[in-house]
Amino acid sequence: MLSVLHVIAALEAKGEAFGRYELGSARERAFYEEALAWLAMQSASALTEALAGAPRPGALPTGERVAGRSVVLPFGALWENHTQARAWALETLRGVTTLAVDGSQIPASPDFSMPVGAVQVGWFENPHDPSERYVKDIHFEVLPPEELGGGEGESADAGAASGFPDRLVNARRFELECQVLVQRMRRAAEEGRRPVCFLDGSLIISFAAHLSPELQRRYVGAVRQLLDTSERARVPVVGYVDTSQASDLVHLLGLLRGSPREAAISDNVLLSGRMAWGDRTEAWVCARNDGLFDRLPPEADYYARVVFLYLKTTSMNPPARLDVPRWVLEAGELDRVLDIVRAECVVATGYPYALETADALAVITLEDRERFYRLFQEYLSDKLGLELRYSRKAFSKRGRR
Repeated sequence: MLSVLHVIAALEAKGEAFGRYELGSARERAFYEEALAWLAMQSASALTEALAGAPRPGALPTGERVAGRSVVLPFGALWENHTQARAWALETLRGVTTLAVDGSQIPASPDFSMPVGAVQVGWFENPHDPSERYVKDIHFEVLPPEELGGGEGESADAGAASGFPDRLVNARRFELECQVLVQRMRRAAEEGRRPVCFLDGSLIISFAAHLSPELQRRYVGAVRQLLDTSERARVPVVGYVDTSQASDLVHLLGLLRGSPREAAISDNVLLSGRMAWGDRTEAWVCARNDGLFDRLPPEADYYARVVFLYLKTTSMNPPARLDVPRWVLEAGELDRVLDIVRAECVVATGYPYALETADALAVITLEDRERFYRLFQEYLSDKLGLELRYSRKAFSKRGRR
């Protein structure tokens, strides 16, 4: 049980540390705001020349970089109320198919004698046409012990203790999300349609840099297939990150302006005060130095095929980060795609409606997990004649809570 008196006393004991952090953050913001103003005066060619000796400076300019123009590009549309905004959104989306995919998982629990995991992926395809039906569907996949261990010289039981199965479950979820998008994009291309697709998360997978080479290959392969299909089918895909901690632009500014230390500020915090609803930043080629490709073949590196930007989708919160295939920018499709993203956010009051719906389809609650394990236990007993043992410690904890 949490003691309020003890918490207050502990906070007061560290009060000066919080004050020092805030003071340091204010100084850092001032440095990068000045650097951002300097950046606005530079041309793409000048920046490219200045970065000639830095292969991974965080971000590289695109053709949208114009000397003397702000990094933030205003949206410009003005509405008197939400009714007008919604009317614009519905008109923008009319006849445009949007497709969103999201996933959830059940990790392998060490409390059970037999490891088992599961992945659920949901997708929502909306034609925004009253004469056509929308599609809501899910894919559920069980991961047995042989798919949850042994990948790094571990047995399934040893893997369960170390957390390795969780990484495999996460990888399978990500693969399935990408695979569903790939399948739906190919089908749309065959039917002569060009939907705008949404993936809940970034196309830049820095977290995979800390995984084994085999898992890295799986993650990278999934994204590369997604990018390849998007480009061949000419179907845009948007990696949407609602609350981003990325600092690619900040890293670029620090490199160019000689920051004395690694920044703690994120891109969206730096940009937030300069942006009104609907505004976006210009697009930048991702050149993040995260070490992901250090142990992979050179051809695995796909970051230069992705551009990122920030889009203000709520009046109060920092802007969202959007990762988009580079071909979308080079084909002149970016502004159309961003209007569709804005319209989706108007319909869902700040977050793309398609992603919101896909999340609702895919989510697995704690109650769902309990139901899954109960069904798993019944299946082992009734169909296979096997016993699933449950940890007494876990049983005791559940009884106390």
